Amino acid sequence: MSHRIKRINELLRQEISKLILREIEFEDILVTINQVETSSDLSHAKVKISIMPTEKKELVLKIIERNIYHLQQELNKKLYMKIVPKIRFEIDQAEIKAQRIEEILGKIKKDKS
Repeated sequence: MSHRIKRINELLRQEISKLILREIEFEDILVTINQVETSSDLSHAKVKISIMPTEKKELVLKIIERNIYHLQQELNKKLYMKIVPKIRFEIDQAEIKAQRIEEILGKIKKDKS
């Protein structure tokens, strides 16, 4: 991955985080932007999010999808780039896997006691 793409990923992560915090209200739900993966041609960006509590992930995705056009428009206004990637949100599976590993390790530790 080029240095330019890494900088763009970080810029997008910061700006999308600010936009979501300012533009969308989630009651008693914590939404975190973990990572942004931009395509090499800058046409698309995959925004990986984590949601606490995890049971609310479907609700959060629906709310974000309902507001994605507005978020994209605000991002287009905010960034001074020739091409602003089209954003798409998905749940970060790495955190879900890590949580599952923690549960398994906790169970093993409990069984040994």
